[in-house]
Amino acid sequence: SVCRQYRLRPSGVIYDVTHTYLYGRHGPLAKPGKDKEEVKGRPLIQIGLGVTQEEGFPLFHKVFDGNVHDARTLQDLITLFGSYHLGRGLFIYDRGIVSGRNLKDIKRLHWDTLCGVPLNPALKKFWRPWADPQQLMRLPHRQQVGHTIFYTSRQLYRLDGVGGHLVLCFNERLRRDVRGSRRDEILYAQKLLTENKSIKSGLERFFDARGHLLAAQLAKVEEFDGYSCIFCTRSLPQDKMLSLYFNKDIVEKAFRSLKGITQLRPVRHWLAERVHAHIFICYLAYLLLSLLQYRLRNTEFTAQSALLELATMYKVYLRDSQHHPQDHRPRAFEGTKLM
Repeated sequence: SVCRQYRLRPSGVIYDVTHTYLYGRHGPLAKPGKDKEEVKGRPLIQIGLGVTQEEGFPLFHKVFDGNVHDARTLQDLITLFGSYHLGRGLFIYDRGIVSGRNLKDIKRLHWDTLCGVPLNPALKKFWRPWADPQQLMRLPHRQQVGHTIFYTSRQLYRLDGVGGHLVLCFNERLRRDVRGSRRDEILYAQKLLTENKSIKSGLERFFDARGHLLAAQLAKVEEFDGYSCIFCTRSLPQDKMLSLYFNKDIVEKAFRSLKGITQLRPVRHWLAERVHAHIFICYLAYLLLSLLQYRLRNTEFTAQSALLELATMYKVYLRDSQHHPQDHRPRAFEGTKLM
């Protein structure tokens, strides 16, 4: 395996789900689902992908029907992941994937979980005593992840029977942006109502029958603007926990490579076995791309720039009666360094 070949012991795995669409209408895998690009009417398939946290090597993948919930995709893959016997580590995934069963199944593999958690009514009730921005935005609560500033509160919590640490994260800039955008829409909708015109779907709840703004309803919706919640079954320093979770974009970069460089899209097949084969070939192509990136980690090249540079190379054959020498001629000095 790749891990044995490169003597790697993955201490973390990041899992996520993406979708892609088919052009046909009768494929057995393609189903109507929630299109994250908000384009209606396209039949979708979903792809679950797990990559190593540090190197971004793909470990496993699976294709699902377009209407399978994200949390269900991980349930089907945990058994496959357990067969790799990778030892203990941290399984990281987004809030749309969390479920009690996933938490317990990962714990049975002697792995820990770091995941996002949706702020449902029960969690809002739990966090309300600590969710006052004036109290939370104190210097000891400040955490910086990249260019983003969070103010956090941490409490012990049992999520679906699994014990761990629950962290409330407040992003003041996000709160300001979300509120500003919503209030702009509400003010515009209010103007349309005075002109007896239709308004954007979903904004009706902020107005009464006469078109007057329901201030209490708006305050209720805005209460947890800018807040997010993460859960970890391992006792980690708070700054490390936030860094690991919010810097998990390596799997999103993997999806961008799959859809772009390896040309996953468009899927021009409709038979199930051919769709699976197409995605598997793209998966293998991404594996080779990630291995090349790993080999180039101490150079100024990326995998994509290296491939573009090597594409300009050509062979020169010189023949005489006694020798048959050959040479590789890159068109630039950078190609020589890659060789």
